Amino acid sequence: MMDSKDSQDLIFKIVKEKSILKQDLFNNTLLNFRVLKQVLKEVGDDLSHRIKAIDDRVIVEYRDVDEHEVHLRIAGDILIFNMHTNVFKFDQGNSLWNTSYLKADENRGYTGVINIYNFLNDSFKYNRVNDAGYLVARLFINRENHYMVEGKRQLGFLYNDLINSKIDKDQIKAIVQSVILYTLDFDLLVPPYDLVKEVSVHQMKQISDGLKLKTAKRLGFKFSADNTDVE
Repeated sequence: MMDSKDSQDLIFKIVKEKSILKQDLFNNTLLNFRVLKQVLKEVGDDLSHRIKAIDDRVIVEYRDVDEHEVHLRIAGDILIFNMHTNVFKFDQGNSLWNTSYLKADENRGYTGVINIYNFLNDSFKYNRVNDAGYLVARLFINRENHYMVEGKRQLGFLYNDLINSKIDKDQIKAIVQSVILYTLDFDLLVPPYDLVKEVSVHQMKQISDGLKLKTAKRLGFKFSADNTDVE
């Protein structure tokens, strides 16, 4: 059993090493998030300029919400990019821990996370608080700027090489474009009749404030268990 001084020294060592690592990771993720904002504005401005020349009813709009969140509206969809303010470590069951890259330095297994969500624009416009949004992808960035993306379809296999992939503005733009393409192909489906055949009195009374029946692109969608063959 360690004496009090040894315990105190061990606590200090762990706090020093982990706290500095997490501060470095937070700052690095924030720097990359700022680049992401630049990319989103450039992509959004280009799409807006080009679509307005054809049909000004179609709106593409970039909105910087705060330091850790930014929105990109594309017609009827809103993509929300949210930088988590905490640092995470890959769980011990992750196969990445079997690679020489993480075995050589376990601190490479700590990452910042940027979550990307897809919502319907009308859900916000009409304050339909029962509507659902979906996690489209998660971007992980470690202290060495190695990155990977967890997501559906092309997002799940185009950017999944943490060991060899390094983030930069070009990579961020490619990810953003892939996210937009996936979202545009992710259509609003008519919900099964049995799911919407019963409506409460409360819901009907609230219709004047906006449709309160739950609306979502995929009713019953589960990100972690969704079958890629059934989109």
